[in-house]
Amino acid sequence: MEFLIVTGLSGAGKSLAMNALEDIGYFCIDNIPAGLMPRLVDFARQGENMLQKVAVVLDVRGCRSAEDLEQVLAGLDQCGVEYRILFLDSADEVLQRRYKETRRIHPLTSSEGVPTAQAIAEERKILRPLFERADFVVDTSLLSTAQHKERICKLFLQGQHQSMVLNIVSFGFKFGLPKEADVVFDVRCLPNPFYVPELKAKTGLDQEVVDYVMAGEQSRELLRRIQSLLEYSLPLYVKEGKSQLTVAVGCTGGKHRSITFARLIADYCETLGYHPAVHHRDVTRTS
Repeated sequence: MEFLIVTGLSGAGKSLAMNALEDIGYFCIDNIPAGLMPRLVDFARQGENMLQKVAVVLDVRGCRSAEDLEQVLAGLDQCGVEYRILFLDSADEVLQRRYKETRRIHPLTSSEGVPTAQAIAEERKILRPLFERADFVVDTSLLSTAQHKERICKLFLQGQHQSMVLNIVSFGFKFGLPKEADVVFDVRCLPNPFYVPELKAKTGLDQEVVDYVMAGEQSRELLRRIQSLLEYSLPLYVKEGKSQLTVAVGCTGGKHRSITFARLIADYCETLGYHPAVHHRDVTRTS
């Protein structure tokens, strides 16, 4: 039985994730009280009711302290239950905007009467044990509904056929590091197409930009060294048992050099037998 705990910040997209998981064959249960987790596991493991793939949402609605969460995880460990954790995250300002737009109330706001910003901060503290033990972390801050569903489907459909899910993310340092990044490469040392008038409005998805970025020997040498490092290190991550690895490539704005390198790195990883999902986080950002 595949047992997946889906958790994360309220407003980060757990419901969308559960819909996507249900579409790919998971038996999904939302908003389970922490105390019922052992009974749920027993039910799912029974012969007649044996479920092959189960996804359960565990968050602040059913567990109001970090200590309670620690007890739940300890109980699962003691029972020998193998499980994975999917943690959905988002920037605080994005969560606050989503609550304002939907006019919904944060669970801790309704139960404890605190402002949304304070409720989000408190929720992060409560969910810390799940975040620290998460096998998969997805930041939905800049994902559309379709992109969010695609990311979840790729994670758990590909995960059935390969030992480690590999994500390649391009980003702009001016907008901050991706929270989910495990390995970060900085390509701001390379010539910047932003200062070439005919290339400024284009991105690393355009061949003219790729040709410009990769024209110099320093760019080609940097790519070779990154490829060599990944060729050596990726099997070590697999051997160590890592379920998901996110390789992030950053330039200043996340539109030219980082996208170029992310695409080339992904193509190289394909030749090594991986099937990376590629996401250009800041390609559409304007400021």
